[in-house]
Amino acid sequence: MTTKIRPRALVRASGGPRYAVALIVDALGTGLLRPFLLLYGVLVLGLSAAATGIAMTAGVVVGLGCLPAVGRWLDRGARSTAVAASMLVRVLGVVLLLAAPVGDVWVFATAALFLGIGNQAWPAAHAALVATVADGRERDAALAGGRALRNAGLGAGGLLATACLAGGATALQALAVGTGLAYLVAAALAWSVRLRAEPAAAPAVTGGPAPRMRTLLAANVVYVFCLNVPEIALPLVLVTQLHASPVWPAAIFVANTVLVVTLQVPVTVLLSRFTRRTALALGGVVLAASYLGFLAATSWSAAAVAAVSVVCTVGEIVYAGSATALVAALAPAHVLGRALARLQLSTGFGLAVSPAVITALAACGPAVLWGGLAAATLVSAYAVATER
Repeated sequence: MTTKIRPRALVRASGGPRYAVALIVDALGTGLLRPFLLLYGVLVLGLSAAATGIAMTAGVVVGLGCLPAVGRWLDRGARSTAVAASMLVRVLGVVLLLAAPVGDVWVFATAALFLGIGNQAWPAAHAALVATVADGRERDAALAGGRALRNAGLGAGGLLATACLAGGATALQALAVGTGLAYLVAAALAWSVRLRAEPAAAPAVTGGPAPRMRTLLAANVVYVFCLNVPEIALPLVLVTQLHASPVWPAAIFVANTVLVVTLQVPVTVLLSRFTRRTALALGGVVLAASYLGFLAATSWSAAAVAAVSVVCTVGEIVYAGSATALVAALAPAHVLGRALARLQLSTGFGLAVSPAVITALAACGPAVLWGGLAAATLVSAYAVATER
């Protein structure tokens, strides 16, 4: 049967009202700067676009290296402190941005590194905190609610930042200040929750979950490509192949955000009638179907691509609502933090390589791009569904 979650219970299961406000403020700050960090390096610091892009990519990749330590910290009981730390380290990144001399790529790269560490550490710390205050399907709904809140904050921050861009370099610096303040307030709110877990004792006999986890993590690398389809693949196809107006990819991105905010919790609750593994496999099938739909739509029109993007967003919602929930359910209590950190490592790796893979496949034509993504996602869904 489908679980019904009341809004008040959902907020409580998500860490409480103060923590919910912390999530929104943190996401708002991230939305202010993240889409425009490249422009900050180019317009404010006078760096080349190539150097700025390399520094940002390096920050994300190197930031992934902190995840094993984060996982061990979580397994020792850290919860709200770990979430607050992921926010505070980004405050340091923003301070470095504001202090960076013009033309100094190394200070910018260091700032990108601290921002990357915070961005990579936050999802695992947040999931561990939610798993401490809720369990079962209530935990799944709380994780989905956190994602919806975060997307709402990111969207609002992005819209506010877009409205401020007419101010040029001065506006970008003001956005950075606003981002730093938002991270600082969010960290204070998260820390005030003062939640800690007692470290779980390891069982006498270990083993079993690890092989299943490896299959799931490998599949997750492929699944996560769907998150970059609205940001990379669709703008590439619409503008360079269909010669459509840039308004189309922007509209699709906004629609994606709105759908995630409004449907993430209801869809996750609806899918509670299935096992988490079945739901995750179903998400892969929906994503693969959308990729094949994009292949057909690219021979029609931009409107057809936009229509298929709704199916892709539904697949993304199903995937996001079941992947973390499945890992939280599979992982033994004494390694929950490390399991969530490994999931974020696979997610971060997929997000890091997907732009290069997508652009390389797109250069070979629509059939290779969409057919390749569909085949890889179907294989991943099959592995998730059949692994026991």
